[in-house]
Amino acid sequence: MTIPSATVSRLVTYLRILEELELNEVKHTSSGDLAEQAQVTAFQVRKDLTYVGRHGTRGKGYTVAVLKREIIRVLGLNQRWKVVIVGMGRLGHAIANFPVATEYQFEYTGLFDVDPKVVGTAVGGLPIRHMSQLPQFVAEHGVDMAFLTVPPERAQAAAEKLVEAGIYSILNFAPTVLRPPQLQDEKEISKTPERHNVTVENVDFLAGMKRLAYYTRKPDRPEAEDI
Repeated sequence: MTIPSATVSRLVTYLRILEELELNEVKHTSSGDLAEQAQVTAFQVRKDLTYVGRHGTRGKGYTVAVLKREIIRVLGLNQRWKVVIVGMGRLGHAIANFPVATEYQFEYTGLFDVDPKVVGTAVGGLPIRHMSQLPQFVAEHGVDMAFLTVPPERAQAAAEKLVEAGIYSILNFAPTVLRPPQLQDEKEISKTPERHNVTVENVDFLAGMKRLAYYTRKPDRPEAEDI
């Protein structure tokens, strides 16, 4: 069963809420409580949770630990995912040192760049390899996904290289719109028929800043002269 993308996003939000409830030793919650914290309707919560299974009890709601476990299962967070990071500048370093990722079964297995100044150095105990080594590394380690932290002008080419190497799930941190990378050779598609759909998730800090500017704007503030 395929879950709609918007529902997946909300399930991630519910999981975060449930984790906070568990930390506060809350044993049970309701669709109304989840809805209030997630800023959606209780009807929407109940509809989304039909993809997880029937775990609520009338008059008592949901057991936090059980619902958390089932959402983790549905999202695939009970499996270990091997991740490479492409682009080892400041952002790549920060992500490689981010400790929470391992709590959700994301295992950093490889770091890649093309800058000879950083290739051969190490971050978090992992050596930074040249991008030319990516295809062999993916084949040997069974990499599942990649985090892309390269400059925007290099993002599309890097994404294409990831797909050519056999990585079809990409978390893109570059502030640019990627064209959906595709396998260039139909023969390559036939070799991996179950894995040739490419999924790109974009994390655009700059877009978030622009949205904040809209909501924070002040009519009486003078406009910048260079715009």
